[in-house]
Amino acid sequence: MPSYNISMAPRPDPDALVAQLQAEQQQAQRGKLRIYFGSNAGVGKTYAMLATAQRERQAGREVLVGLVETHGRAETEQQLHTLELLPRRMLNYQGKQLPEFDLDAALLRRPGVLLLDELAHSNVAGSRHPKRWQDVQELLDAGIDVWTTLNVQHLESLNDVVGGIVGIQVHETVPDQIFDEADEVIVVDIPPEELLKRLKSGKVYPLEQAERASRNFFRLGNLLALRELALRRTADRVDEDMRDYRRERAIGEVWPARERLLVGIGGRAGDGALVRQVARLARRLEAEWVVVYVDAPERQHRPRPAQEAVLKTLALAARLGADTATIPGADVAQALVDFARERNASHLVLARVQQRLNRWLPWRRPSLPEQIALLNPGLDVLVLSVNSSRNESVPPEPVSAHRSFSWKGYLGVTLACFAAAGLAELLLEVFDPANVVMLFLLVVVLSSLRWGRGPGAWAALLSVLLFDFYFVPPRNSFSVNDTQYIFTFCLMLGVALVCGQLMARLRREARVAAERERRAGALARLARDLSGALTQEQVTQIALTTIAGVFDAQAGLLLPDSEEQLHIVSGSEGVIDTSVARWSMEHGQMAGHGTDTLAATAALYVPLMAPVRSRGVLALQLRQPERLRVPEERRLLDACASQISLALERVHFVQVAQQTQVAMEGERMRNTLLSAVSHDLRTPLTGILGAAQAALPHAPAGPAADMLVQIRNQAQAMQQLVDNLLAMARLQQGGVHLKREWLPVDELVGSALQQMRERLAAHVLRTDVPVDLPLLHIDAVLMERVLVNLLDNAAKYTPPGTPITVAARLDGADCLVTVQDAGPGLPAHVEPVQLFEPFTRGETESAVSGMGLGLTLAQRIVKVHGGSLQAETLEPGPGTVFTIRLPVPDQPAIDE
Repeated sequence: MPSYNISMAPRPDPDALVAQLQAEQQQAQRGKLRIYFGSNAGVGKTYAMLATAQRERQAGREVLVGLVETHGRAETEQQLHTLELLPRRMLNYQGKQLPEFDLDAALLRRPGVLLLDELAHSNVAGSRHPKRWQDVQELLDAGIDVWTTLNVQHLESLNDVVGGIVGIQVHETVPDQIFDEADEVIVVDIPPEELLKRLKSGKVYPLEQAERASRNFFRLGNLLALRELALRRTADRVDEDMRDYRRERAIGEVWPARERLLVGIGGRAGDGALVRQVARLARRLEAEWVVVYVDAPERQHRPRPAQEAVLKTLALAARLGADTATIPGADVAQALVDFARERNASHLVLARVQQRLNRWLPWRRPSLPEQIALLNPGLDVLVLSVNSSRNESVPPEPVSAHRSFSWKGYLGVTLACFAAAGLAELLLEVFDPANVVMLFLLVVVLSSLRWGRGPGAWAALLSVLLFDFYFVPPRNSFSVNDTQYIFTFCLMLGVALVCGQLMARLRREARVAAERERRAGALARLARDLSGALTQEQVTQIALTTIAGVFDAQAGLLLPDSEEQLHIVSGSEGVIDTSVARWSMEHGQMAGHGTDTLAATAALYVPLMAPVRSRGVLALQLRQPERLRVPEERRLLDACASQISLALERVHFVQVAQQTQVAMEGERMRNTLLSAVSHDLRTPLTGILGAAQAALPHAPAGPAADMLVQIRNQAQAMQQLVDNLLAMARLQQGGVHLKREWLPVDELVGSALQQMRERLAAHVLRTDVPVDLPLLHIDAVLMERVLVNLLDNAAKYTPPGTPITVAARLDGADCLVTVQDAGPGLPAHVEPVQLFEPFTRGETESAVSGMGLGLTLAQRIVKVHGGSLQAETLEPGPGTVFTIRLPVPDQPAIDE
């Protein structure tokens, strides 16, 4: 038999498709970002942006200039003509009024396109955000399209590369994520020679400034290198777009395995360059990356600037899109290997460290990459050569010469050793000198445990010297008669040093464990206390008390009311700005002190984001604000905020469930009562109505006949009310089963009009029901009751003599049946949807009989049939129209 090789395309991942749809929906609600990208100032980015804006304006699109810097260039200023300019906001900075972009005015205006020059610009102090790119993010979140400009030297990942090329450190940078997520990047490029001509002719800067620039930044070699960087960075972006296109359409294999890079930093000069280099590598590999710092014992005594440099490097990595962590570990290599295994990292990236002169000695200690290779041969270790930028601060190396000298510890150790020598002098009368040695070892151990590694080593050395001077013959001299004591001294010194270092390590590890236990215990106590909270007040008081104690801060809490207005809860401390809290809750981001948003405020505002929605804002005024720069403390704060938000959401839904349960029980009791009353009323009503109808033909004309008519009409109204009550009770109890049959629309309308002929006798009745309408598959009895209730409602609330119109028509795949009157219309104080709620009437006190159940019953019957019932006031009026929308099914076959 012939064989067939059938190649089938891989089936798309459903989870990936759902995630893609959700991302597309979110992206559709955001504004579009267009970046005019160039290598240098003067290549024409702003001019190209304004020229395109002029064409868009002429095409009818609303264009608003938020802020454009012309730098005195005539061509650029000419392009601004006829474009609307947004007035700038004046901010006071060091006694001067400086113009700045007005973010709030732009959000209020909501133009079609907003032009905002110089994306990397730093805002004046007092602005909502310190950087303009953060203003752009908020504009995009509000659905406003933004056009902006950017030079290659302002990209964060290329900052050190550009600094090495031009010799100038650029401080205004933009995260690469902003550039990568832009919807459109337009490269504006001219040859370097042409740019130099423009510079010399004064088209870039004024002539005196241009002359200085040509000697420094605008040198031909710099321009060529920056141009290559810009084109390469744009090519990388195009390549990423191509890979996204292939992935979205499942074209071939597109690297399904995800790489994960682990970057180890050591608090040395060049860590920033290493992080930027790995950021570029991770972007090319489409890899996740984590930056980790091992807090080893030898790094504990670093000066404050060195520790600050580590925190700055971790913050830089976070801005570039990395996860960060600080982990304890006595052995740096083992800690990195364990963390790489925990995070499933495929590569470990380290910076090359200058080897000392003893690198060729056979007994030297292996380097860090060699240690890692021995511990885990399966982990790929990449050692990169990095050069620190000229302006990058160089933290001190972790050597003993740079450690801070704790004179109190050394003084305490010295006194303790001399005290031990005095005590040993007394003990020599009872014990041999060999036993006295243990007293000095005890002092070494206690000194290391109390004061750390350095004082412990000094205690070991001083103990040996004192033992030699006071207790070894000849006494009171450092001379030694017996050479065996030299071995004793060496052994004593070695044992003392080992014991001291072990105790110092134990002390340090105990301190780290205590910090871990403090964080874990605080989180566990918060979770335990919140789990027992039953009300919102209990949750807030637990949260405020715990957060204030854990973070040594003044804590405040703001919760939204039913109208989404934030209110400060009782027990809050510190100065709280509700406007900053409002921004934090709406955007789901931290704001205030220590962040990039409204950093001038005294407090830090943390949104309480729950799975369903934001539940409020936590405000913190820390007495030691720098503690949140430690990643573990920030993660602890995030975890506490998450626990509080979940507790608030749980309490909210518990209250909702309780209210719902009470409402259900009340509804069930009311339905039971109404059903019982209705059954008890039905028999006497039937007797009254039958007697009135039987007596009416035999009554002579006059008052007696009129009274019988009134009795019959009121009995019919009461019977209809009882029928509505019974039908409503059955519907809510799920006891109604539709008896569907095929029925013409005109027959349904005619049956309802026939039943209501006496009630509608005082009105002008009009019908517009074509005979060629398709059949409906409905329960005839129930749908007739719907029309009867609507006609009865029209008869009750419209004056006698006014017209009532019943019409029907097709609307696509639906059939519309309308009941229209010429009455006063719907009440102004009642929403149309409220009319269909049980026991709701247009006027609370009215002479018109009824209980407010007719429309409710009609709507529920229509919904059971898969349709809808709506009410609206006629425009221009007067009158009201009720519209029944029923689906038209496939028509049955008709036998000829």
